[in-house]
Amino acid sequence: MLVDIGVNLTSRQFEADRTAVIQRALEANVQRMVVTGTSVADSQKALILAQEWPDRLTATAGIHPHDAKTFDDQSCDALGHLIEDELVVAIGECGLDYNRDYSPRPAQIACFEAQIDLAIRSKLPLFMHQRDAHDAFLGIVEPRRAEMSAGVVHCFTGTSRELDSYLDLDLYIGITGWICDERRGGTLRELVKRIPQDRILVETDAPYLMPRDMKPKPKGRRNEPCFLPHIVSVIAEHMGISPEVLAAHSTQNAEVFFGLSNDFEISSTS
Repeated sequence: MLVDIGVNLTSRQFEADRTAVIQRALEANVQRMVVTGTSVADSQKALILAQEWPDRLTATAGIHPHDAKTFDDQSCDALGHLIEDELVVAIGECGLDYNRDYSPRPAQIACFEAQIDLAIRSKLPLFMHQRDAHDAFLGIVEPRRAEMSAGVVHCFTGTSRELDSYLDLDLYIGITGWICDERRGGTLRELVKRIPQDRILVETDAPYLMPRDMKPKPKGRRNEPCFLPHIVSVIAEHMGISPEVLAAHSTQNAEVFFGLSNDFEISSTS
């Protein structure tokens, strides 16, 4: 059994066949999916979708740094209301993105800090985003880490220095199909060897980041959670372990991180 910790199932790209996408994931043994919330409105949609599939889907509630310019007191109140539902299992996607700067950096910082405060008050884990903002990100997270229940750096694509910093803070690391990209995944393929088995989580970030090395290539360019087993096989190859062992560890890690029911046990550590 696999858990996809980051799926943008509320995306317009899934509007025509969302139910079929979920069914294909289940048939591929992706038995649980965490639907990512990236704004107040999107987080509301994520929760509604999870409520339609309560045994298979859970949701996050948060404001992505791209939307940080929309953050205000009402946004914080709305997120606080959403997390009252037990199907909301994390705060986020939140963090900093200095690559595209769709929101001013001061607004990103304020929005991120407010969501960390909310996670600490609610004792929920943080689902975090960081692009080209490592030093600023670390400067915000490190002083508050002891107060946080847990955190994952979603879709990690960073450097050795960044990985070491996150592991030193006992954060989880989310790995996507970026590792399957022959153009830009080389560094990640080397770094996954250093991620402890009890700190790795797996995700598709669908509909984004289609694995480029799938054979035969899927029609179209839309990623789906049913492709997670392929991503797991590539990660496992570069970690030097079997896909079954990685699946077991990543699933158990997801169950611990998100507080999901524990119905999957690790049978091997080799």
